Amino acid sequence: MKINKLDQLFDVLKSKQKKRIVAAYANDSHTIEAVSNAIDMGIIEGTLVGDEATIKKVCSDLKIDPSKFRIVQEADEMKAATKAVELINKGEGEVLMKGLVSSDKYMRAILNKETGLMPPKAILTHVTVLELPTYHKLLVFGDAAILPAPDLSQKIALTEYLIKIAHSLGIENPKVALVAATEQMTAGMPACVDAAIIAKMCERGQIKGATIDGPLSLDVAIDKESAEIKKMTGGVAGDADCLVFHNIESGNVFFKTCTKLAGGLVGAMVMGAKVPCVLTSRGDSAQSKMYSIALAANAAK
Repeated sequence: MKINKLDQLFDVLKSKQKKRIVAAYANDSHTIEAVSNAIDMGIIEGTLVGDEATIKKVCSDLKIDPSKFRIVQEADEMKAATKAVELINKGEGEVLMKGLVSSDKYMRAILNKETGLMPPKAILTHVTVLELPTYHKLLVFGDAAILPAPDLSQKIALTEYLIKIAHSLGIENPKVALVAATEQMTAGMPACVDAAIIAKMCERGQIKGATIDGPLSLDVAIDKESAEIKKMTGGVAGDADCLVFHNIESGNVFFKTCTKLAGGLVGAMVMGAKVPCVLTSRGDSAQSKMYSIALAANAAK
């Protein structure tokens, strides 16, 4: 089934075995509400690591029965993140989730060389799935939060992660656009050079499971009229499923423009660790956290 709306993830997950999610420092209402709703939908089982008294107080305020969760006591923010990772490593969960813990401490727990979740030589990156009222299908893109200035090898890994998530959404041959400021091949622009290399790698079978083109400007990647005016052909122009951004600034600004000004809905997670890791802002809505849980659960083994 091809998923065209984020809500459709819930229907898909109801037919699958429940995944177990472990939320790190889950003391906040948005995390607790999102995990509670996902449990009520029958798509996950939930463990909340945090201060038990605070969690039960939030549950009381939200009229949520705390007995639906497994609650693991740890009042310290960093220790709660470390404990959540430990539970994953013990096989007690298939998805990690960020609660009220700050992003740097959450990532520190994941990246810890001795107790974290990193396979050898793995590359962590942030993947977002976006539903826009102005686009005809979901957009999968990155990186908006982890890699400040990805080099070529990191961009290749990001491209492969985007393809993997697109496949999990039922997109058999995703169209991947490597985004630059121009669709013209300009040797003096690193974004163009990297895009051309990755596109050629796909053409020669080094990256499989997708159609890849680049460099492409954003308008050419997602707007058919712009692609036609600029006489851009190929399998991607005007109809991209996935967008690879050159750096964190472009990815992050795109993310926030779409969500804050264009009414976009998102699910987001970190890929490259042993399990999908839900990474949303502490200020994100319970709805965004719900979509992120569903996205990660759908991608989890």
